[in-house]
Amino acid sequence: MMKNVLAVILGGGRGTRLYPLTKDRSKPAVPLGGKYRLVDIPISNCINNGVKKIYVLTQFNTASLHMHINRSFAFDIFSNGYIDILPAEQTLTSEKWYEGTADAVRRNLRHFVDSSIDTVLILSGDQLYRMNFHQIVAYHKKNNADITISVLPVEREKTAGFGILKVNKTGKITDFVEKTKDPKILDEYKVPDMSLFNPSGTLNPDKQYLASMGIYVFKRDILDPVLDNDMTDFGKHIIPYAINKFNVYAFPYEGYWEDIGTIKSFYEATLDLTNDNPAFDFFDPDAPVFTHPRFLPSSKVKDCTISSCIISEGCKLTKAEIKHSVIGIRSNIREGSYLADSIMMGQDYYDENGTTGKIPMGLGRNCHIERTIIDKNARIGDCSVIKSKAGEPDADFDNYYIRDGIVIIPKNAVIEPGTII
Repeated sequence: MMKNVLAVILGGGRGTRLYPLTKDRSKPAVPLGGKYRLVDIPISNCINNGVKKIYVLTQFNTASLHMHINRSFAFDIFSNGYIDILPAEQTLTSEKWYEGTADAVRRNLRHFVDSSIDTVLILSGDQLYRMNFHQIVAYHKKNNADITISVLPVEREKTAGFGILKVNKTGKITDFVEKTKDPKILDEYKVPDMSLFNPSGTLNPDKQYLASMGIYVFKRDILDPVLDNDMTDFGKHIIPYAINKFNVYAFPYEGYWEDIGTIKSFYEATLDLTNDNPAFDFFDPDAPVFTHPRFLPSSKVKDCTISSCIISEGCKLTKAEIKHSVIGIRSNIREGSYLADSIMMGQDYYDENGTTGKIPMGLGRNCHIERTIIDKNARIGDCSVIKSKAGEPDADFDNYYIRDGIVIIPKNAVIEPGTII
């Protein structure tokens, strides 16, 4: 069944809410969990479900994303699979960049010409989840749906960040509204019977609204007519329009799902990985997450105190105390330093002694770091102190940023010795 499925992964726009992590990279290229990138999640979901015909549509800050995909994913010549990158391009019919999710797919329909494809799976490149695509495709075909939208039950207070939909008793969508806060509209969209969307019977009774996850299944021959217009976005335009003209169904999803759209959501989802029973588990042997095989040495840990942490390969940790943190590849944490409730993304290359006139990469001696995201290749000088800014307004400075009380040290930043933030 999955041999006839094509996956289209949307590479994301500017990612302004994830800035400064998106200062030099697109959202799907943001490092995750010490050694992965966000785009590894949808690609791995596809591979684990036998979907091996994949296009990734890209546009903004694409260099690192393209490099990562090209280094990480390749199918052998006997698999009939491929992962192709389709960047925004000027053509004889258009000189514009992608203007939205639907516009990006529309501009690439000419590439989706494989006659064996009857189903197109459209995915976001910046979400954290693990889904059985066999189930949603089977549900789509069982209902003879033209479009199927994966939906997540949510509480009323969370509806403002989602597209919310109405369904009939069969699961067919009858109405859709995008990110509303109007209490009268929300009253109308409350689902009186959630049994269809609660197969396991374990649903929180407060979750009485159905939110679109931004995961869509289309009949291939429906894509052309549904996109034969100037509408630019699936959630805002195409889905409300299609409900009145096509058979559009809602697929019930019960697992963990997180839209990594803000610094706070990225920070919380990443540190949750250090817990005994994380909401998303990278240790699932039946559904591994694939990434770039770097062939780094095992990490070297000397006289450290470490609790509730993820330590990636290739690190050097010396006489440090590290608590509830994620330490990325090639990280260097030196003597006497303390790191807690933080994310250290690591380094792209080793720089043990520092290049001429520069502080060495990593965390210097006798530093104190709390509730901080340290992006790749940052240089933190000796005796620096960086602590939580909870309660303070968001702010931008020359070499650091504050978002939701979290301090972010951007990629390649240099923090001089003795700095206090």
